[in-house]
Amino acid sequence: MSAAALQDLVAEWSGRIRDAAATGESICIRASGSKDFYGGARQGALLDTREYCGIVDYEPTELLVVARAGTPLAAIERILAEQGQMLAFEPPHLGPAATLGGAIACGMSGPRRAAAGSARDFVLGARILDGRGDDLAFGGKVMKNVAGYDVSRLMVGAMGTLGLLLDVSLKVLPAPAHDVTLHFELDQAAAIRRMNEWAAQPYNISASCHEGRTLAVRLSGTQPGVEALARALGGERAPDAAAFWHAVREQECSFFRGAASLWRISIKSTTPPLPLPGEQLLEWNGALRWARTDAGPAEVRAAARKAGGHATWYRGATDAATVFQPLPEALMRLHQRLKQTFDPARVFNRARLYPEL
Repeated sequence: MSAAALQDLVAEWSGRIRDAAATGESICIRASGSKDFYGGARQGALLDTREYCGIVDYEPTELLVVARAGTPLAAIERILAEQGQMLAFEPPHLGPAATLGGAIACGMSGPRRAAAGSARDFVLGARILDGRGDDLAFGGKVMKNVAGYDVSRLMVGAMGTLGLLLDVSLKVLPAPAHDVTLHFELDQAAAIRRMNEWAAQPYNISASCHEGRTLAVRLSGTQPGVEALARALGGERAPDAAAFWHAVREQECSFFRGAASLWRISIKSTTPPLPLPGEQLLEWNGALRWARTDAGPAEVRAAARKAGGHATWYRGATDAATVFQPLPEALMRLHQRLKQTFDPARVFNRARLYPEL
């Protein structure tokens, strides 16, 4: 699509937003639908963002890529790989046509998050349409351009409730020259201790995953450094390591299948095994606990709260109001003020994040 056609599309969307704000209608922002299951139920007229796609700017020497929100993640990763670079937060696709906008709106990060940072850490700038249909730009192309309140990063994890993402500027990183994955036979308590002991050392561990009695750790860096660390740590070298980490990132391994509800629990990495029925899978040195359990929301959230964290009912929630951790009153008021600032008529993605939004 030509630049003029893209701008016409933005103008068309702006008009739709203004009309919706005037009539009290709602708009559901959606691209491929790979993450439809996440959050509250979709409401309102569909606004499909997939036409608004393409790389706006890519400067490998500056470790910068700017892409439109409808651009498939796979296309971005392919272009970066040609230059030996990557999206360091390893965004889960959860579908073959997943887009950049969806990844940023949902704020999901993959196995490398504990070592490299989250999606929010790599967002440098964003261009959006707000709830008045105004075309706004925030941030820039380098960290030093971010002054005052970093509005662009508010869009990460907002589930599209604050605005329609148009363009996103991201910092990228060089891909590691060498990876090795090691397996260790450990129960969960021992794996938590081991992961945190290693995390306290200057080891190039780029991912960790524990399920059942197997702890997998991925070492990344230069070949001599990785091989030396692998010899020092011991363990067994894993075959098909790339396929394994892809399955973890895309939630395709056997743990993620089944009828029980799936919870995503963020807590202190040193927390002992959570006393919940069912199975658990650990990532991020133990800071991320996936729990497939029949325990009720009160029990799961009590366990997370006791560990200083929070829990999201990732799949299987029976009520949209119970998906995300309930917020304290003061924090909810802050969310509502942000919503009022960016989307005063509540046009975008009503109740996808919280019913109050």
